[in-house]
Formats: sequence, C-alpha cells, structure tokens
Amino acid sequence: MTADQAAPPLAVDASEDEYRRFSDFFHRRTGIQLGAGKRYFVDRRLSERMAALGMASLRDYLAMLRFEDGEGAELQQIINALTINETYFYREEYQLRALSAEIMPELATLRGGAPLRIWSLPCSTGEEPYSIALHLLANWPGLDRVDVEIVASDIDTQVLARARAGLYEARAVQHLPPALLAEHFTRVGDAWRISDTLQSVVRFTKVNLHDAADMRRHRGLYDVVFCRNLLIYFDDVSRRLAAETIYEALRPGGFVCLGHSESMSRISSLFTIRKFRDALVHQRAIA
Repeated sequence: MTADQAAPPLAVDASEDEYRRFSDFFHRRTGIQLGAGKRYFVDRRLSERMAALGMASLRDYLAMLRFEDGEGAELQQIINALTINETYFYREEYQLRALSAEIMPELATLRGGAPLRIWSLPCSTGEEPYSIALHLLANWPGLDRVDVEIVASDIDTQVLARARAGLYEARAVQHLPPALLAEHFTRVGDAWRISDTLQSVVRFTKVNLHDAADMRRHRGLYDVVFCRNLLIYFDDVSRRLAAETIYEALRPGGFVCLGHSESMSRISSLFTIRKFRDALVHQRAIA
C-alpha cells in the first residue's frame, strides 16, 4: 500500500462526542449499549468498516448510516461486526432438561396435543436451537405424538448463514453426549457437520428484537422462548421493552428461559416465576 493509498485513521481518533453520537444511534436501532468500556473493541470494528468504504471520519460514516437507502446494508454490516456470538451445544443444559421433562409435557396437555412452537432468540450460530432439537429427540417421548416447530432468529446475518451451514468446531460440540454426536454429526476434517435431518427441523430468520415492526410478525406465535444472555447488553428501558415484546410473542401459558445471570422479575411484572426440578423459568399467565 502506497502513502496515497493509506487506510483512513482509526475511529479511535474520533472525539468523545462523535463516539457518543454513534453509540446513541446504535442503541436506538438495536437496543444494545456500547459503553465506554467497549470503546477499544468498537473502534477496531468501526475502523475496519470505514476503511472498507474509504471513509476517514466517524461523523461522515454515521451520516451515511442515518440516510442509507433500502434495507440498510451498511447498518447490517456494522451490526454483524459489533454483536458478540459465543456459544456451544448444550449450554446451560439444566434448562434443556426442564424443557424435555416438564415444560413440554405441560404445554402438550395445555394445548390439547396441538403443535408447539419454540423460538430461540438470539440463536447466534445455531448451537442453541439445534441443542433444543437434539434434547427433545433424545429425552421427550411426547415428540412422537406432538408436532414441534423450532424457529431461530438473530440480528446478525453472518451468524445466521453459519447456522444454516451447520458446520462446527470441536470446541462447540465437546459437551454433547458421544452417542448424539455420532448419530447426528459427520466428521469433516477437524470440524463436525450436523445432519440434514437436524438442519431441516430449524427455521432461521433475521429478527431485530428492538424493531417493533419486525416483532409484530411474531405476536402470539410461541409456546417457549429462549432469550438467553441478550438482555444483559440492554439498558433498563430497552430491557422492559424487550420483556413486553417477548410477552406479546408468547401464547397464554407460554414460557421464557433467560440466561443464568438474568432475572425477569427485576425487569417486568408481566411474568410469573415457575420452579421446575432443574430450572427456574418465567411464564405468561394462562388467562
């Protein structure tokens, strides 16, 4: 690279006011807080996107995002760059045990054997929704009598593409029972590819939990929502809005499973705490 082709300066050179303006914009569009403690990470991702576009000013980059036409292709690029996706199969398995042993049997009775729908949000690279399918296949006999649909959503289009591909490193599958790994995965070099059968039972969609118009399509559709380790990235107002959105997405009597460090009771009074043998979950009232 010659001197006249040098990359634009890092976004870290932007003023505190410019960084705050970008953080406020990103928060309004996604609900995710980019606090001062994340500045180094955010600066690196911003500098990469700005360099790709040949832009040297964060102010100009933000103006482009605000006035972007169409579906917001660059906004999606920076969302993909700034969202953190770290997961693995059978993460927080105690909730999966509660799902297979108690929640699904209760819901099957409540719905009179009608189809049940589970939503994984955010689904990241697919380990969570595929884990739900694997655990139900291995542990819930009622699956022979009740149809189950699993929908998996994320704001990051890159991780959705990886989830659909179904190819995972050894670290991601290390907690799976060996029998399930052998039955439902194929070794591909140093990685593992999930079976076509498992891929076919999960439907992946792009969703922004903070976008009211986006979420209206999901109102009243689900019996169980897994929304684990997302709300910790929101501020109090965004958490309450997210809780209300999840409530509206659930059918009466439906359940929401949060991450181990999250508590719906500290966010919203819409849900009742249910204590099962293996997990505490939150329930929308039946009537």
